[in-house]
Amino acid sequence: MPENLRALPKLRDSISTLYLERGRLTQSRNGVEFENDLGRVAVPVATLCALLLGPGTTVTHRAVHAVARSGCSLLWVGEEGVRLYASGHGETRKAYALQEQARLSSDPTLRLKVVERMYRMRFGEPLPAGLSLQEVRGHEGARVRRAYREAAERFGIDWRGRRYDREDWDAADPVNRALSAANACLNGVCHAAVVSAGYSPGLGFIHQGKQLAFVYDVADLYKTLLTVPIAFATAAEKPDKLETVVRKRCRDAFRRFRLLDRILPEIRQLLDLDAHVPIPDGFDPDDDAALPTVWWGDGSTPLPVVADGAFGDSYDAVGVDGDEEDEPLLTTEWPEEPDDGNG
Repeated sequence: MPENLRALPKLRDSISTLYLERGRLTQSRNGVEFENDLGRVAVPVATLCALLLGPGTTVTHRAVHAVARSGCSLLWVGEEGVRLYASGHGETRKAYALQEQARLSSDPTLRLKVVERMYRMRFGEPLPAGLSLQEVRGHEGARVRRAYREAAERFGIDWRGRRYDREDWDAADPVNRALSAANACLNGVCHAAVVSAGYSPGLGFIHQGKQLAFVYDVADLYKTLLTVPIAFATAAEKPDKLETVVRKRCRDAFRRFRLLDRILPEIRQLLDLDAHVPIPDGFDPDDDAALPTVWWGDGSTPLPVVADGAFGDSYDAVGVDGDEEDEPLLTTEWPEEPDDGNG
């Protein structure tokens, strides 16, 4: 990683996603390149939010290193980006937003307040008072099903519900395949945004129990605005390469919608974070790659005083000056093992 992450482009200035399959990602003198039977092309990882690697893709260790140094999230996905198998890390070392996310998600009362803000942001109206989380999910599901029906009527689709088989992709009807492909693209961008800002993908509020629960929470904010109309409109046109067309339209729509400009500020709004997360240790972790805490810094912060006997009789006391006594630190004597007669 670079010594100072502030040298990298902001997430809002990045290109959303790039999907690659059936080729080799390598590091050359000119940067990261992708090569297949059609030739070789440069990959702009420094201005890329998420790089999606599909089936048949191999990547060298040096290429992964270069992608990580550029702050680009590397995602291993299924064909046309329809499933996410693994991902790399983001481009911040801060954990303060993560700590607040953990506090909110672990407190039932605070968690429900975040859920209410999500619902209001997504559907433009407040929830009825006194609902449980399960009841909120019921309200949300009803609104989503209504959005599907309205889109089907608008684009003339014979809609029979959200149905698909994870083990048999082609068994789903075109509109369900289009929805899965569009949502996978949206999840990839939201995942990249979440990890780039130091949040945990697994600490969700409406969704829970999954490693990408918070990613699904964030992606749901934009589905009825973006992926639902794109999927239904594309399915109505019946193109030959449905998933490819959907993915490209999502890419263009994300750019027009300025999705990357919106995700992180709206996450902060949902979690009710201040404009700037406080830095209790007095330094910004993104400014120095090798400085864990101020205690390990330049020595300006004194070490705590450990009183004699603080760790029991088995340990020596270490004073603030660091002087040690002559006796060994650990003086516990282990009992002899009993003789079992076998020598």
